[in-house]
Amino acid sequence: MVEHLDPQLIRTALIQALEEDLGGGDVTSLACIPTEAISTARINAREHLTVAGLAFAEGAFRELAPNAVIRRCVEDGQSCEAGVTLLEISGLSRALLSAERVALNFVQRLSGVATATARYVRLLEGTRTRILDTRKTTPGWRPFEKYAVRCGGGVNHRMGLHDRILIKDNHLAALAHAAPDPVTAAVHRARAQFPSLFVQVEADSPEQAQRAAEAGADGILLDNMPLEVLRESLRRIAGRCQTEASGGIHETTVRAVAETGVDFISVGALTHSARAVDIGLDFLQ
Repeated sequence: MVEHLDPQLIRTALIQALEEDLGGGDVTSLACIPTEAISTARINAREHLTVAGLAFAEGAFRELAPNAVIRRCVEDGQSCEAGVTLLEISGLSRALLSAERVALNFVQRLSGVATATARYVRLLEGTRTRILDTRKTTPGWRPFEKYAVRCGGGVNHRMGLHDRILIKDNHLAALAHAAPDPVTAAVHRARAQFPSLFVQVEADSPEQAQRAAEAGADGILLDNMPLEVLRESLRRIAGRCQTEASGGIHETTVRAVAETGVDFISVGALTHSARAVDIGLDFLQ
């Protein structure tokens, strides 16, 4: 069971999206559809996918048709084949037509993220490595896209700059002259300032990885490393902290990276490049 999103967060996003789409009104439906007309429609998968975001579709229809009867046929996180009905809605025809695009935009996009994540998760079956997301998300959609990653079986990395310390290459460059060295100085400063937070260091060499482990980092992000360099870094870390591989990892390489023994692999493409899946709303005759 995937932890649900805050309903108020969903409603706020939906109201903004509906206002953007409706403007002064859905003139096509106002012109063509009788006021009291009632219809039943189904949201159907048109390709294999992993579902995410059904609460957005339900909310979009309820905003415009509070008395609509909505039946959820599957749950977020479920894998579905083409032709499977995700949601069935009965209500005022105008409202269903006016909410259609907003409902589909959310479900198509979030199910696309969940589907991409599920593919990576399947590729790691039999290993102990978990798939992580990143902060490379659509502005304003981060909670939603990270929720979709969870629906696909992935694990969320930090939500933002506030909930985990990640000392990256530019932080270390800004500390180039710090004693005894930039990595040790950064870890010690982070510990002193925010003792309750997880401290992670991005390393681009085995030497940096070893220094971070010796400085007491909780985690080390091994960035853009060839497999042999990654293995050497893991050897030097020697199990002293959590490890994560990142950078340029895709579906054809992720298994080999996992087989080095890293704890996590982070993939920005889960959110920044996921394709919206094919889902449609079909009115019943």
